[in-house]
Amino acid sequence: MTAATNRERPNVLFIAVDDMRTQLGCYGHAEMVTPHLDALADSGVRFDSAYCNLPVCGPSRAATMTGLRPQLGRFMKRNCLAEVDAPHAVPLHTYFRQHGYHTISNGKVLDQPDDHLDGWSEPPWRCNDAEGRFFDCYALPESLEAERLHKAVPPVTRGVHRGPAYECADVDDDTYSDGRTATRAVADLERLGAGEMPFFMAVGFPRPHLPFIAPKRYWDLYQFDEIGLPDNYALPAGAPAAADRDWNELRLYAGMPTEGPVPDDEARRVIHGYYACVSYVDAQVGRLLRTLDELGLTDRTVVVFWSDHGYNLGEHGMWCKHTTFETNMRVPLIIRAPGHGDAGWSPSQFVLLSELYPTLCELTGLSVPEHVDGRSFADLMAADSVAPDRDTAVGRMYQAETLRTAVERYTEFFDVSTGEGRGRMLFDLENDPDETVNLAERPERAERVDILRSMLIDELPADHPFRSPPVVGQ
Repeated sequence: MTAATNRERPNVLFIAVDDMRTQLGCYGHAEMVTPHLDALADSGVRFDSAYCNLPVCGPSRAATMTGLRPQLGRFMKRNCLAEVDAPHAVPLHTYFRQHGYHTISNGKVLDQPDDHLDGWSEPPWRCNDAEGRFFDCYALPESLEAERLHKAVPPVTRGVHRGPAYECADVDDDTYSDGRTATRAVADLERLGAGEMPFFMAVGFPRPHLPFIAPKRYWDLYQFDEIGLPDNYALPAGAPAAADRDWNELRLYAGMPTEGPVPDDEARRVIHGYYACVSYVDAQVGRLLRTLDELGLTDRTVVVFWSDHGYNLGEHGMWCKHTTFETNMRVPLIIRAPGHGDAGWSPSQFVLLSELYPTLCELTGLSVPEHVDGRSFADLMAADSVAPDRDTAVGRMYQAETLRTAVERYTEFFDVSTGEGRGRMLFDLENDPDETVNLAERPERAERVDILRSMLIDELPADHPFRSPPVVGQ
C-alpha cells in the first residue's frame, strides 16, 4: 500500500457505550434528551433492528472486535479474553493497524484492558480512579462514606459490596470518567487529525453502566414525578424458571435490597439516574462530533456508535442485562460514513454487532479477513437497498439460545454441562411487544415452535446439544 493510498482511506471513530438500550430520542423515546445522537442519526444511518450476540460486556465486545459469534467454549465468560478464546482471529483494531492505520483506545473497548495489546499503536488508556476503578468514581462525601460502610459489611471481599447505585452531584462533566474520557479523546483527535496516517480511534464510555452517576445538570433534564415503572413489571406469564434472573449486580450496591423487589420510589430514582447517564453520554459524544467538525475531519471520518447490549429497567421484574428479552438483546447502532448510505435512513433488516467488523472493512476499502464468520451490512445503508434474507437474528445467553424474527422471539434454555432442556419461550411481538405472555407450550403454537426451533438449530454448530430431540416444556 502506498502512502498516498493510505492517506486516502477514511478515519474511523468507533464509539462504544455500556449497557445502553435504545433509550434515545431518535429511537422514538420522546422523553429522552439526546440531541447529539439524534443529530448523528439524522446525518447518518440508524439501524432499527441491531442486536448484540450475547448480553454481557466481555462476550459482546469480544464478538464485535473479532467478527466471531459466541459459542460453547468461546466468549462464554464475563471476563473472557479474545486472544485466549479465539487466538486465530485478528481483532478489528489489529487488522486496521496492519493496514496502515494508527490505532488508539480511550476508555472501555475490549472488556479486559490487556486483551490484544499489540493491536494498538499506543498503550490503551482508561480513566481509572486511585483504586483502579473505572466505573465507581463518586464525587459526594456521603457517597464515599456509604461505599466505605457498605464494603465493611461481611463478607468483606473487595469488589463484592459497592457504593450507591446512583449519584447526582453538582459538578463539571470531567469529574466523572465519561467526561475525562471525552477530554482525552478530543485531545487525541486534535493530535492525530493533523497526521499523515488515517486513524482508528476507539472511545469507550462507561455509562450508562452502574452506578448511574452523572452531573446534576443531566438529572435536571428529567422530572422525577414524570418517571414511571414499566407496564411489564413482572416475569412473563408461563415463563420457565430458567428465565428468571436475580439481578445480583444491582443488589451489590449500597441501599439496594438484597432480596425481593426494589421499592417503587427507589426504582424510579434508579431509572432517573439511568436517563441522566444517557444524556451525559450524549453530551460527550457531542464533544467528539463537534471536534471532527472543527478540525475539518467530518467528511473524512466514519463514525460508529454502538452499545454492547441493552438493559432491563424493571421490565420483567429485573434490573440487569443477562437475559434474552428484547430490552437486553436490542441495541442502538448508528453509522455515518461519508460517501456511503443515505442520511436519515433507518433500515429495518436484522444486523448483529459481530457483523460490524466486515462492515467497517467494506466502508474503508479493506478486504475482509478469512476468520470472520459474519457478513457486511454496508449494503443496507442506502434507502433503495433490499436484503430479504436478513430476516432473523440469532443470539444467546450463557445457557440459552434465542431467535428473533420480524414478529416473534423464540428462546430455549438448557443445562450447558448436560444439554438437558430447561424450558422455552415464544413471544408474539406483533400483539405482545412487551413480552408478557409465553406462548411456547400452547398446543396451537406447536407447529410454529417446531419451525422456529429448526430455524434456530440451522444457525448452531453441529455439536450443539439442541440437535437432540426438542425439550419438554416446563
